Amino acid sequence: MSFRADRVTAEPVPDSATQHMVRMRDGVRLATDLYLPAGGPPCEAVLVRLPYDKNSRYVFFERVAEHFTGRGYAMVVQDVRGKFRSEGATVAFVHEANDGYDSIDWIVRQPWSNGIVGMFGDSYYGFTQWAAVSSGHSALRAIVPRVTSANLPGQPPADGTVRDVEWLVHADYMSHYWLDNDIWDYPLDWSKRPVTAIFDAAFAAIGKRSASYDLTVPRRIPVPVFPDGHPFSARPLPVLHAVGWFDNLSIVSMRDYLALCGLPGWSSLQYLTADSVDHENHHLSCAPVAEADDHGVDDQALGRMLPKYVGPALDFFDAFLKGTRDPATIPRVQWHLGHEGYRQSPSWPPPQARLERLYLAGLPGSAAANGRLVAGRDVGEQSVDWTYDPARPVPSSVPNSFAFLHEFPDESATAARPDVLSFVGEPAGSPVDLAGPVDLWLCVRSTAPSTDIFAKLLDVAPDGTTRMIVRGQGQLTDTSGSAVVRIEMGHTGYRVRPGHRLRLNLASSDYPEFLPHPGTAENPWLATETRPSTQTLITRPDLRASVTMSVLG
Repeated sequence: MSFRADRVTAEPVPDSATQHMVRMRDGVRLATDLYLPAGGPPCEAVLVRLPYDKNSRYVFFERVAEHFTGRGYAMVVQDVRGKFRSEGATVAFVHEANDGYDSIDWIVRQPWSNGIVGMFGDSYYGFTQWAAVSSGHSALRAIVPRVTSANLPGQPPADGTVRDVEWLVHADYMSHYWLDNDIWDYPLDWSKRPVTAIFDAAFAAIGKRSASYDLTVPRRIPVPVFPDGHPFSARPLPVLHAVGWFDNLSIVSMRDYLALCGLPGWSSLQYLTADSVDHENHHLSCAPVAEADDHGVDDQALGRMLPKYVGPALDFFDAFLKGTRDPATIPRVQWHLGHEGYRQSPSWPPPQARLERLYLAGLPGSAAANGRLVAGRDVGEQSVDWTYDPARPVPSSVPNSFAFLHEFPDESATAARPDVLSFVGEPAGSPVDLAGPVDLWLCVRSTAPSTDIFAKLLDVAPDGTTRMIVRGQGQLTDTSGSAVVRIEMGHTGYRVRPGHRLRLNLASSDYPEFLPHPGTAENPWLATETRPSTQTLITRPDLRASVTMSVLG
């Protein structure tokens, strides 16, 4: 099969912006667009630093800037080092702290600046906000990191004997977005082994490699991402965390929010806005997304989406940058209850939420049959096996997990696979409102030295259509089956409607979104030989498998 790669280059700078080449401390210049409000005295600035072309339709900042300048803010949008029009080496993460500091320093020296700066943006340009926070610049007064985490470059902390499964999407991202100044669009052959061969073949065809990929695959090489210390150890400032319930980074986003809510100095400055959106801001109310509702291609759909996208940030900045709004009017938590609407609460989970537990009972005789989710504790002593074959992994439900709601697939067929365990609850007689964390507690024995657990909590409609609510995954480093472990499944705000049932699916793979386990102790990036393994789910009075959920009312 012939290999074809399309190169995505920079779009023109719009007439509403003025581009400046801003010099960093080492002489490298970064391309920076300035959008100014009409007239008036020096004003507050909102800085955005991103690697996706500041002028692309994909990030739509010409449209976003209209909302900010309309409120009297200068908007400053910059290509990060090594990307598109900016100079310097193309390496993700490592320069963002110093470059963030120097960019803020340039802003406060301009005649249109009053010396007060905020930052805004999604994903990588959410991370660049945390990097700037770590640099400690005194002019940075508030940030709005959206669908992101301060800990993206490294693996999140382990939870006892459970590690996070390595995200293969990270390598995919580095191989397409961090080759050079441009973006490279090309297909990958996911059938190749070892897994490194998938990317090596593409790099050979293009004639260059990604330095960021080589820093993280097949082993992670430590790099000084935060030279002045982790951002959570920096000077506290107001943060509006923007989280998507269906975002593929929702778990790490909520980890940031909850961690800062527990830190002295930071806790009183944390705010949360959580919506039923995915990473690309597709909304549950429009899923699956028709072309007329796709803001990625339809300008009218973009116009409808933008007020929800920028509105919470503008109100937040009015309170903490301009001082034209009473901070007491900013809700501590504004969240969307899926299929119902927007709510506010003083904290998360909402104070009125209570913990509910459903037990995995009636364990099926085989993986292709259904077990039950029940409220009763008396589940007896049972076990059930399922086999994981690395040569036949469970396929990921969508090709692009960043745009999960764009497809929002029916996952009813997955439960029939012989390598998937499934447990189904009773139909809801009245609405059941989930509002808070969802966790899976289980005891698993495996014939492999370690094994991966992938869990999905799904909504089954009366017609059998099955769609995901939350998901989580973890790698068990102790496969003796001697203790109950926790698999973090994230947070949600979601209404289970009358007649609908909950389904829990368990598997040991989700490919190609996650790195497949070889079934051996070999480095999974380099493994050429794989070994099937048998997983055994065990439940007995002292080792009860269950799902815990925060439920309103």
